[in-house]
Amino acid sequence: MNDQWNAFVDGDINIEATGAGRLNGLTFAVKDVFAIQGYTNGAGNPDWLRTHMPAAQHAPAIERLLKHGAKLKGTVQTDELMYSLNGENFHYGTPVNPKAVDRIPGGSSSGSAVAVAAGLVDFALGTDTGGSVRIPSSYCGIYGFRPTHDAVLVDGVIPLAKSFDTVGWMAKNPELLLEIAYILIDGQSAEGQFHNIFWAEEAWGVLNTNDKEALLAFQPALEEIMNHSEWIKISEEGLAEWSNTFRILQGLEIWSEHGEWICRENPSFGPGIAERFQWTSTLKKSESLPQYELREKIRQSMSNLLGEAGLLVIPTAPGAAPLLKLQGEKAEQYRAKTMQLSCIAGLAGLPQVTLPLAKVNGLPIGLSFIANCHQDLKLLRWTSEFLAKKQF
Repeated sequence: MNDQWNAFVDGDINIEATGAGRLNGLTFAVKDVFAIQGYTNGAGNPDWLRTHMPAAQHAPAIERLLKHGAKLKGTVQTDELMYSLNGENFHYGTPVNPKAVDRIPGGSSSGSAVAVAAGLVDFALGTDTGGSVRIPSSYCGIYGFRPTHDAVLVDGVIPLAKSFDTVGWMAKNPELLLEIAYILIDGQSAEGQFHNIFWAEEAWGVLNTNDKEALLAFQPALEEIMNHSEWIKISEEGLAEWSNTFRILQGLEIWSEHGEWICRENPSFGPGIAERFQWTSTLKKSESLPQYELREKIRQSMSNLLGEAGLLVIPTAPGAAPLLKLQGEKAEQYRAKTMQLSCIAGLAGLPQVTLPLAKVNGLPIGLSFIANCHQDLKLLRWTSEFLAKKQF
C-alpha cells in the first residue's frame, strides 16, 4: 500500500471477510495492539515486538467484523504501549494528520485516525483508555466512539489499564459508527430518546473564546429538540482533581500490567514515555484510597445525573490539534486540559461519541456527547438521526 501518511505498521496484511452482513465490501484497519493470527503486535515499541510471539488467533472484535463482511487491510501506528495522547512515535515517526499536516494527529490511536481521515480505509479500530480514540478523532476531523467500559470484548488486545481500557472505533460518518456498534456490542437496545441535555461548565471553561463560540453554534439546534437544557457544574472537586484521580489510578494499573516486563527487558522508550512509566513505578495502592473513593462517587453522580434520558455535552479536546514537536510548559498545559475533558467518561465508564462539527481557522474541533452506561446503541442511533435531520 502507498502510505504517504505513515499511518500503517503493516499495510500488506489483507484478510478477506469470512461472512456477509452489515459491513459488506467495507475495509478496516486495526491499531497495532489487536491480535491477528500469525502476526506479532509491536504496540509502538521495537522491544515489545522483539520480546513477544505471533498471536494464535484473531481478537474477537476482528473476528466479528470479518464475519459481517468487512475486509482487514492492515495494522496501524500507535504511541508506545498506548501511553500518550499525541501520536508522535520516537521509533517509527508520526502519522501525518490529513487535516493539518503541521500538527499532531493525536494518540494513541494515531494511525487509526489518520487511516480513516486520509480515506485509506472505511473505518478503523483503536483502543481508548484515557482518550486515545476520542482525541485523535477530534484532531483529524472524523467521527469517533468510546463505548461503555466492558461493553465490547477486549480479549486479544494488549492492555494498558484494564479498568479503563475500551475497544473504540472511528469512521467518516455516524451511520457507520452505529453499524459497527450493532456488531460489537451485545445485549443492548437502540430504542428510546434523550430528553435532557446538560452543558458541563467546567469542561467548556477550558476552551478559548473562538473555539467555544464555534462549538456552541450548535446549541440552539440541540435545545430545540430537548425538553430540558441546563448549564451545570459536574465536579464538586474540580476537573483538575478528577484528572489527577484518573492519572493515579491508571498509573497504578499500568505498572501492575507492564512493570515486570519493563524491569526485565529495560526497553528503549522515547522522551516523555520513559518518564511516564518511571512515574508509575513510584505509585502505591495503599496511598491511593481517596482516589478509589472519588471514582466511585463520580460513577454514582454521573449515573444519577444522566439517568435514562440525559446527555452531557462537552468539547472533545481543548481546541485544535497542537503543532508538531510542541515541548515544555505549553505542551504540559495542553495535556492537562485534555485529560480534564477525557477523564469524565473514563472515570465513570461511560460511552462517548465525538463529532467533527466545527472548524476554527480551518482546523477541526470535535463536539462530544456522553450518555449513561449501556446506552451505546441508543446514543449512536440518536446521533445519526440528529445529524441527518439537521443536515450538519
